[in-house]
Amino acid sequence: MTDEVIRAEGLTRVFNKSLVAVDHVNFGVENGEIFGFLGPNGAGKTTTINMLITVLKPTEGTASVLGYDILKQAGEVRNVIGLVPQEYTADEDLTGYENTILCADLYGIPREVSKERALELLELVELTEFKDKKVETYSGGMRRRLELACGLINRPRVLFLDEPTLGLDVQTRAATWNYIKLLKKEFGMTLFMTTHYLEEADVLCNRIAIIDHGKIVVTGSPEELKNNLGGDIVTLSIKEDADVSGLVEKIEHVKEVKKEDDKYLIKAENGELTAPLIIEALRKNGHVVTKLSLTKPTLDEVYLDYTGKSMRDAEESKESFRAHRITLRRARGR
Repeated sequence: MTDEVIRAEGLTRVFNKSLVAVDHVNFGVENGEIFGFLGPNGAGKTTTINMLITVLKPTEGTASVLGYDILKQAGEVRNVIGLVPQEYTADEDLTGYENTILCADLYGIPREVSKERALELLELVELTEFKDKKVETYSGGMRRRLELACGLINRPRVLFLDEPTLGLDVQTRAATWNYIKLLKKEFGMTLFMTTHYLEEADVLCNRIAIIDHGKIVVTGSPEELKNNLGGDIVTLSIKEDADVSGLVEKIEHVKEVKKEDDKYLIKAENGELTAPLIIEALRKNGHVVTKLSLTKPTLDEVYLDYTGKSMRDAEESKESFRAHRITLRRARGR
């Protein structure tokens, strides 16, 4: 049985008495899971993290991390969490090893402990070969891996990842996903991440909360949210000029059949299981299937269904867009 390590109730943050960045959100994060906040830039993701890590005070509401109140027990919260921020924070004039030791110093970790731990973490993220190189020589992917090592130096029980692959190319992003999966497997820690990459949320997160304009609109596993749209879409054409809608509708798992010109759009609970049943039923009734394709729902369709717009069309705030550009420029310039 799982238990919650993060709990937020009515968590709210208002800037300048008028801009509601986070609007009375309620959610819980279970022990050992990767929980994701999915939404466009400016949706309130980073503001939520900043409240949970005690950098920002909520305007309203409460939250706890591992049972510690973020307002009343801020020091205890900071001792049990780690953070990989959206922007690169490493000192470019220091080496990777020196940056990791510096992070340990900020936590008050004794040098005899931090030296060994830093080497272990740099090996984990495959930076041992570059540990004595200045960070100014690092690529965007290497910098992100260094941020991961620094975020783990205090051996946190909960790790916060704010847009962990922002600005990285596709190959480096996939490599970073592997490191994140490794953290969960090796350390069994709980990870809270934010992202606006649909594929990233789908690949990494056990559960996601879609956030839009500071409000959580739905929470669930990626699979649950996609299934809630009504199922897979099987598209097929037959050789004969006949209407087989009635026949297909009677097949198990078929929920809806639409005929458009010479093709059929069939909504089914499980496309992989249903498609062979459709083919067999049509064959037994003398029909020949000439084309068949299976389309599964995507998180972009989920986002569109719940917010009325696709992720790509969601507007970015000026502040988040500026931060986005800075991070992209740093990542691509290395």
